[in-house]
Amino acid sequence: MNIKITADEAIKRLKKGNEIYINSETSSGNISPAIRKLTCDNGQNPYAVIVACSDSRVIPESVFNAGIGELFVIRIAGNVIDNHQLGSIEYAAEHLGCSLIVVLGHNHCGAVDAAMNHSPNGYIKYITDEILKAVGDEKDEFKACCLNVKHSVDTIESNIDIKKLENENGLVVCGAVYCIESGKVEFL
Repeated sequence: MNIKITADEAIKRLKKGNEIYINSETSSGNISPAIRKLTCDNGQNPYAVIVACSDSRVIPESVFNAGIGELFVIRIAGNVIDNHQLGSIEYAAEHLGCSLIVVLGHNHCGAVDAAMNHSPNGYIKYITDEILKAVGDEKDEFKACCLNVKHSVDTIESNIDIKKLENENGLVVCGAVYCIESGKVEFL
């Protein structure tokens, strides 16, 4: 079960899965009893880490036409990165052998909107403050989304020993944006 693929192969697989998703009525990722048993008996072997927003309209396994055991998904509002996400990413890269980390933002993001246009209180302020570091005074929602993704990519690259993992595992960190209307993922 432990079949390692390169970051380039992982990106191709994600893009192919996204093309299938765009033209599908239902998800066809493998969720069968056989794959559940296989991954239970042999462990997980995801080919990519996806850090995505918690938005209920963004379902990475569906967006990339993936089934059980294929993606290591970390979800948090605004796809922001803190020590908890870094620990999960580090685990997936070092212990599961993932060679690709994708920060997946999306248009019409409520967290980005809250950071840009509102002054939230409570715990959400931790999220919006992080997004504000990324977007500054940007007024265009899509550009702000891309800046937020880039900020999360930069945070990952500056906090995890990426150079070591690049050399040892061929690790690649990249950003992407999901379009809610079309279902298309654009890799940045």
